[in-house]
Amino acid sequence: MLRSLSTAVSGLRNHQTKLDVVGNNIANVNTVGFKYGVARFQDIFSQTLRGATAPLGGTGGINPMQVGLGMGISSIATVHEQGAITGTGRETDLAINGQGFFVVTDGYQYYYTRDGSFTRDATGVLVNANGLKLLGWVGEETDTSQPLGEICIPLGESMIARATENMVFTGNLNAGAAVDGTYTYPTYVYDSLGNMHYITFVFKKTNANEWSCSFYKGAGTIDPTNPPTIISIGTLKFTPEGVFTLDHDGDGKPDTPPIQYTLSLAETDLGTGAKDLAITLDFTALTQLASDESNVVLKGQDGFPAGELATFNIESTGIITGTYTNGMVRQIAQIAMASFINPEGLLKMGSNLYTVSSNSGEARIGLPGADGRGEIQSRSLEMSNVDLANEFTELIITSRGFQANTRVISTSDEVLLELINIKR
Repeated sequence: MLRSLSTAVSGLRNHQTKLDVVGNNIANVNTVGFKYGVARFQDIFSQTLRGATAPLGGTGGINPMQVGLGMGISSIATVHEQGAITGTGRETDLAINGQGFFVVTDGYQYYYTRDGSFTRDATGVLVNANGLKLLGWVGEETDTSQPLGEICIPLGESMIARATENMVFTGNLNAGAAVDGTYTYPTYVYDSLGNMHYITFVFKKTNANEWSCSFYKGAGTIDPTNPPTIISIGTLKFTPEGVFTLDHDGDGKPDTPPIQYTLSLAETDLGTGAKDLAITLDFTALTQLASDESNVVLKGQDGFPAGELATFNIESTGIITGTYTNGMVRQIAQIAMASFINPEGLLKMGSNLYTVSSNSGEARIGLPGADGRGEIQSRSLEMSNVDLANEFTELIITSRGFQANTRVISTSDEVLLELINIKR
């Protein structure tokens, strides 16, 4: 009789534990990034009343005779299935679509989470609700060989400028212009400090299908009393069809080494304390056809004046790009993502955080969308993966299991009472 009592007690105890797991799942049905748990049972030690015997002579074999002594919990697993992703409209709310975890830190150790409800603190650093900092790689280039660092988005504080490095021209030079006829085109460039400098290009026809190109610092017509320093850039040649060519030696193919046109201004010429300017000029879109007058146009240049960070965007690959008031778009940082060989082996630490255990494997930190890691969806959050219908079903099954074990105890008690009452 005592065996049935202890067996039923083990059933009560472990069904209560499963009820705790189910209750925790239901309690976290609306917890961001929560992964539900599953309790699994196993039988425990069995008492052998008779061992098995092999067939012998004319008799057959006999199976063992055993009485089970109860049940226990074999595992409580965390199921890392994808939760539903819902839009929030907040730029710093991030959801992972696929496998992986965000990497956060309290300054002492790394934690891993699926909860992407981040915000900017007073210093512009991305943090979660508990102040743990989101980690990644900072800078215009992603270098995963470098250690992880905090991600700062200094809206309204960071200012950048970029010196002009490339200029692309288009338009037409009048093929009917007289030899020694000139055409001037004023434009501007930027130095490394964001200062604007006016530059005037001078195109002079030197021969049929041939123009010299030079420039001087400044804009407008030349003052003969104080002429500027004119600096030569090179010779522009065109085919008889009016097409710009880099084949100056006439062998039917571009010269080797290729001709390069460069506008150079030394620091002393700029007078602003900025670095020397060395701008590569692209004239390949120019034509030389007969027209009323020449019309050369600057198609584009890649310099920018100083501007401050105005907005930012987080891409699916985890790259954070900033848009500045001067029109520049630049990578600010790259969000890191961790994956594990066995995510079910991670230890829950509360606050939607996990840490590495001896059976989870080490964190494999890399780029979102690479090596099996999921992509990031901004302005969204991943909700709990708890299925209420399944949890309520488990609640009923667990409750009935608990009740059945109480019946075993009450029945065993009645039998013991009858045994005691044999002698009146």
